[in-house]
Amino acid sequence: MDLLSTIDGSLLEGFFPAGWDLAKIDACVDDNPATIADRQGFWHPEFSPVPCSNVGDFDAMLGHEIAHTIRLSRDAGEQLALILPVGPMGMYRWAVYFLQQWGVACDHVHGFNMDEWSDADGNTLPSDNSGAFQYAMEQAFYGPLGDLTVPPAQRNFATKENLPTFGEKIGNLKSAGAKLGVIFGIGRVCHIAFWEPQFAAEYDTEAEWKSQTHRIGAKLHPLTIEQNAITSFKSRTTLVPAFANTIGPGLFLQADKIIGGADGILGRGMMWQGLSLWMTLRHGPSTWIPSSYMPTLPGKLFYLEELAGPLVAECN
Repeated sequence: MDLLSTIDGSLLEGFFPAGWDLAKIDACVDDNPATIADRQGFWHPEFSPVPCSNVGDFDAMLGHEIAHTIRLSRDAGEQLALILPVGPMGMYRWAVYFLQQWGVACDHVHGFNMDEWSDADGNTLPSDNSGAFQYAMEQAFYGPLGDLTVPPAQRNFATKENLPTFGEKIGNLKSAGAKLGVIFGIGRVCHIAFWEPQFAAEYDTEAEWKSQTHRIGAKLHPLTIEQNAITSFKSRTTLVPAFANTIGPGLFLQADKIIGGADGILGRGMMWQGLSLWMTLRHGPSTWIPSSYMPTLPGKLFYLEELAGPLVAECN
């Protein structure tokens, strides 16, 4: 029995993004976990997935890559624009550690938070609210850097007033010789930032989709809300905002280097990110799967080996 065919007429009909071919998505997964790193034709020659055996290694390796990128740009005398996520987060402690050990000042870094919770009109939480992404970045990265930190005037957060200026600011920096690094996680439905898969239906061409720099008050997919209920809200779905301000592909696809992370395991054999990782690495570029474009860019995607599977049904 093909259970994929039973979706029609069920409660799941219309739930998945309209452009998803579920059979093609399922075929992205190999029963042999070791093949997840096999090079694909659509990958950039300088893109590579990096396996990590545990969360501790993942945080340290990802943090080192961020710090190393900041150090290299400083040594080269370049300005560096960094698009920054709030999730994953454990790598920031290590990035701070390495930068402090090396004595690398970050006054050449320009930070751009990729998204922020909002209401439908793009209004965000106060910056001192513990649920705000700005608060998280100040506590995890900018604050702990101390005297080496990114100057406050060079920290950009995704408020409805500031987010629309990101494209011009990053464009001006790149025109002056700066490099753009994009640090990212992968969403349950393969979003990058909060750029959701269903947005693809609004654009007639891939080029139009790729040109979008941001969205104010983006309506989130139900699986995104549930993902965040599990990972950030102690299962309390009722507290998860249904909207967010977010950058779009017009910014994250400009990256000179990407640094990605996939750490979505829950313990006892449970996970939420295994299929999303396989889709990202195997599907090939599709506007309905935003993360599928990331391997077309130079850089690294760090992932926990457990996410490779085998992705088989178990009762836990």
